[in-house]
Amino acid sequence: MFRARRAPLRPLLALLATVLVLGGCAQASYDNPVPGALPIPAVTETGAMANDLYRFVLVIATIIFVLVEGLIIFAVLRYRRRKGDDGLPVQTHGNLYFELGWTIVPFLIVIVLFVLSYQVQTKVDARSANPGLTVDVTGFQWQWTFDYKDQGLSFTGQGKTGPEMVLPTNTVVHIRLHSNDVIHSFYVPAFFFKRDVIPGVDNEFDITITNAGTYTGQCAELCGIGHADMRFSVRALAPADFTAWVAQAQEAAKNTPSPPPSGPPPSGATVITESAASAAAFDKKDLEAPANTPFVIAFSNTSPPGVPHNIAIQNPAGGDFLFNGQPLAQPGQTVNYTVPALPPGTYTFICIVHPTTMTGTLTVK
Repeated sequence: MFRARRAPLRPLLALLATVLVLGGCAQASYDNPVPGALPIPAVTETGAMANDLYRFVLVIATIIFVLVEGLIIFAVLRYRRRKGDDGLPVQTHGNLYFELGWTIVPFLIVIVLFVLSYQVQTKVDARSANPGLTVDVTGFQWQWTFDYKDQGLSFTGQGKTGPEMVLPTNTVVHIRLHSNDVIHSFYVPAFFFKRDVIPGVDNEFDITITNAGTYTGQCAELCGIGHADMRFSVRALAPADFTAWVAQAQEAAKNTPSPPPSGPPPSGATVITESAASAAAFDKKDLEAPANTPFVIAFSNTSPPGVPHNIAIQNPAGGDFLFNGQPLAQPGQTVNYTVPALPPGTYTFICIVHPTTMTGTLTVK
């Protein structure tokens, strides 16, 4: 008879201990967002409270895990059956002190966690009667729009990096979330906070950022094919710097000429029609245009409300845009984009708002 060879026990236990120690020491950071056992340090007041609660729970859970697993391993090794052991060990039925201990201690732990969690949740959901700033956030497939209505500013994401939200530090900021299509989720890891963006439900919350800096954000709810590119960033400035930024943004908006209105195409110009009924794709993937002469792309946006589009043209290898159609075509609107003369060749056209999902090929000959 052959016996299976036993794997060495001590090396396996040493390997397990090393993995647990290294995993417990790992912590994500702003430069290294790969999650570990410890989260990124929060940069908001309520995020810091939730972060502290998480670490407290992690310590308790670690102690319980080590205690329970240690007792299991001790019992397995200490009281394992040895060669020549044919009888049963002494059987013990019940121990009043142990039973009281493992009943009362978990009960007290649950009570403490309930009280602490309730206190943190109450502060996270608290609303200020007079916030220092209000920002309306609209999520749509697959971009974001940030509206500063009191300041007369609005920013819609273009490209894969999305828009930038600029906020003051040490100021209560009230954020209102809106969606016109599907469920999204507003998530900034450095805020230690995530809230769903639900059609027909305007979720609201207050935050106070304590540390100046730039922090990444994203949609954390699978919302379709372009979900992975639904990013944005938050730049937190000192109050005085934020006031200066608002003034500069307002001045830039005032001095930026509005795109010419979309009128009828020039007489005799070649007109190419294109349309889009969603953010998933253009209705036509291949277009043709004459070389060395301007032409017009009559673009119709038939998408649901709140989903703007446009047409931008670039070389297939990427790089700067040869043409970026403005203004953005709003739902139900047709815009005539006059494209300057292009030499013969093959080009890529995209929607600047949805650059990953809405692409096509333009052949100029």
